[in-house]
Amino acid sequence: MSNPQGPYQPVQPAAWPAQPTGQPGNPGEHAAPPLPGNPPQYGAPSQFGPPAQYGAPGQYSSDGPFGLPGQEPPARNRRKLWTILGVVGGVLLLAVVGVLILVNIVNGATNHARGLADGFTKLVIAGDSSKAYDDYLDPALHEQLTKEDFIAGIKTLEMDSTCKTAYNEVKASTENGTKSADVAGLITCDGDKKIDLVYRFEGTDELKMINIKLKPQA
Repeated sequence: MSNPQGPYQPVQPAAWPAQPTGQPGNPGEHAAPPLPGNPPQYGAPSQFGPPAQYGAPGQYSSDGPFGLPGQEPPARNRRKLWTILGVVGGVLLLAVVGVLILVNIVNGATNHARGLADGFTKLVIAGDSSKAYDDYLDPALHEQLTKEDFIAGIKTLEMDSTCKTAYNEVKASTENGTKSADVAGLITCDGDKKIDLVYRFEGTDELKMINIKLKPQA
């Protein structure tokens, strides 16, 4: 007797060997067997977060001291920048030094002129007109004004120890090697007596008085 056969059973293809998915964290998992004729699938690429960003060429992660944030000039540009800054700083330093020297020279000449005027005025106020004539007047002025006339003219002013001097203007300059100084001021004495003074000093090495004006105010 023959046994009746059941419905047709298709032959099942042999199972493909299990393949790893390639995904971390699932070492025991296997991919589903591929269909015949199709290449095996090994799972999606590993995912470890977004790819590293390296930025545009020439950019750095830290903020640079020059330009836009995150950028630094090349070393050659930095050297050039420091060279320019050094030159500018040197020029400014020389300018400052030049101004200071000029100021010191002008102040020195002005103070010298004030000292000459003050020394001369104190002598004539004290009645020592002869010494004032000899020490301060230029030889050229001696030829125009004798010592006797000078002493007599100072006596007519009737100055005494109550007289005080105030200088309104003191100027000093140098031209073609010749120094000059102009001094103007006022001598005030008790009894509301006021005497205008105008002096001019000139010389190359030593300043001498070439012009003098001592006149009571009206």
